[in-house]
Amino acid sequence: MTLTNPDIGMIQLCAFIVIILLGFPIAFTLVAMGVFFGYYAMGSRVFDLLVTNTYDVMSNDVLTAVPLFLFMGYVVERSNILDRLFYSLQMSMRHVPGALAVATLVTCALFATATGIVGAVVTLMGLLAFPAMLRAGYNTELSAGVVCAGGCLGIMIPPSVLLILYGATTSVSVVQLYAAAFLPGFLLAGFYCVYVIIRVLINPSLAPKPKELERHIPFTEVFTALLTSFFPLAVLILSVLGAIIMGLATPSEAAAVGAAGSVLLAALYKSLTFQRLKEAVYLTARTSAMVCYLFIGSWTFSSVFSYLGGHEVIEAWVLAAHLNATTFLILAQFIIFLLGWPLEWTEIIIIFVPIFLPLVKTFHIDPTLFGILVALNIQTSFNTPPMAMAAYYLKGVAPPQVRLNQIFAGALPFVFMVFITMTLVYIFPGIALWLPGKLYAN
Repeated sequence: MTLTNPDIGMIQLCAFIVIILLGFPIAFTLVAMGVFFGYYAMGSRVFDLLVTNTYDVMSNDVLTAVPLFLFMGYVVERSNILDRLFYSLQMSMRHVPGALAVATLVTCALFATATGIVGAVVTLMGLLAFPAMLRAGYNTELSAGVVCAGGCLGIMIPPSVLLILYGATTSVSVVQLYAAAFLPGFLLAGFYCVYVIIRVLINPSLAPKPKELERHIPFTEVFTALLTSFFPLAVLILSVLGAIIMGLATPSEAAAVGAAGSVLLAALYKSLTFQRLKEAVYLTARTSAMVCYLFIGSWTFSSVFSYLGGHEVIEAWVLAAHLNATTFLILAQFIIFLLGWPLEWTEIIIIFVPIFLPLVKTFHIDPTLFGILVALNIQTSFNTPPMAMAAYYLKGVAPPQVRLNQIFAGALPFVFMVFITMTLVYIFPGIALWLPGKLYAN
């Protein structure tokens, strides 16, 4: 039996999934398999392809924003700004049912706009907000779910690194993606808050009011706390995102201003030290290198996969199933949901989304809408057992008595909030497309 090129392409894809499940490094696996199957398909020209892809990644203007936004996030993270923010929001929301939990979610939503680093946000809130909720007598599962769900909002809310990578991979405007992500991102955060409030109203024992929040706090004290914590960070974020969305600066230019602003903000808070700055630079370089290697490997892998005709096999299989746009979208999102268990979101965006993209055009689905649905969907992978990474991040910093199955149980209800948001965005696409349509109609 003679194998055709499309057969080899499918073997390449299946072999990649198997090797990744065995635990091999993803970036180097992509490069190795791309070169191996590429040498079979095109001979020594595959090495020219690898060099070209490396140059393209390093000279991509869109990707320049990635290390700058990462640096902005790491500086904010290491400058103890988050504890000030959480304390001020906690005081201002003291009369809301489940005040600590709602303050945690609002803090996560705001902090998500400063950094899209899920592990950092979950870990920080796990050290700051999670013990505070447990000391106040909050239900362990509810507290864990709030931290895990809130910590993942950075995947969705701009300046999301995921949306930058999606834009670079699919040639969709990052500016329009940012505009499209605003309403769905904060809608999801709102659903989280409403869910917590309703649960606490039904069963107040889940979140008793802490004694320190029962005392009368003067308005001036609350306002001063917000003025020195919430407003400076909000101004920085709104300046960066406003410049991008209003077309005053490119994402890279705005990210550079944001990085400089984060350093200035840390200096004003007197929390900028050489050691913290060095840690932020090191973490930025490490994460940026990982992203670049992933792009180099995935573009080589995808180029060889397309050359062998693998995309055509998948497209023919989907078209043969006589799907309509709705059923295709459900199938695509279900596959991405399953891929979120063994794979990181970066691999899903860079490797598998391009496979779906030709079909997105075939079914006349707006690629911006598809990207927003993917960004929402990928949040579920952080909170769905057995590979719920947010749960493992929290477990690493949680008190010993908190069991992993309690964290899983607390995070699962928030996954259903994501599904509800995805359904609403698909039924009413204007939730995502109204703002970019309004801003960039011409």
